[in-house]
Amino acid sequence: MHIIVGLGNPGREYEGTRHNVGFEVIDLLARKWNVSNFQHRMEGLVAEIADGFRKILLVKPQTFMNLSGRCVSKIINFYKVPLESLMVVCDDKEIGLGRLRIRSNGSHGGNNGLRNIQEHLGMEYPRIRIGIGQPAHGDASAHVLGKFTQYERDALGDSLSKSVNAIETWLHDGLESCMNKFNGPGKIGG
Repeated sequence: MHIIVGLGNPGREYEGTRHNVGFEVIDLLARKWNVSNFQHRMEGLVAEIADGFRKILLVKPQTFMNLSGRCVSKIINFYKVPLESLMVVCDDKEIGLGRLRIRSNGSHGGNNGLRNIQEHLGMEYPRIRIGIGQPAHGDASAHVLGKFTQYERDALGDSLSKSVNAIETWLHDGLESCMNKFNGPGKIGG
């Protein structure tokens, strides 16, 4: 089994914000794979997909970003899935807009969702960080909870598509192949 978690905040007021790019990747995967059966389970919206002989879970925690670890740890513990079979997708304001950074482990890097997952599970799980760029005036909270400009949205679309392709590469060819193929400069700020 593989578990793909996109981080974000629930509620219409957060749709389209920089902090919700993880949710957007899950939604893109769901559309691509014709998945519409999300159910409320273990503090998240969860959809189960059969891919040959293995299951894949798509997860959008509904605990708000800062408490994402509650949902993720419940799912990991319930299914008894090793952490290398977990992929977490989130925003990163320290990475230039349009860039992806894929790692097998590491620190939370200031992302409160990753920080909370780390508190529950440690640092040894794969993640895709999607660059949303730095705040123009230093207000990180307003930046991550703000909506993209049209210019930023256009650049982000490419990153979201690449994230979907990176996840499919990870599922079929492994993490090292995924990192080799998708880490590197993006369209903007690379």
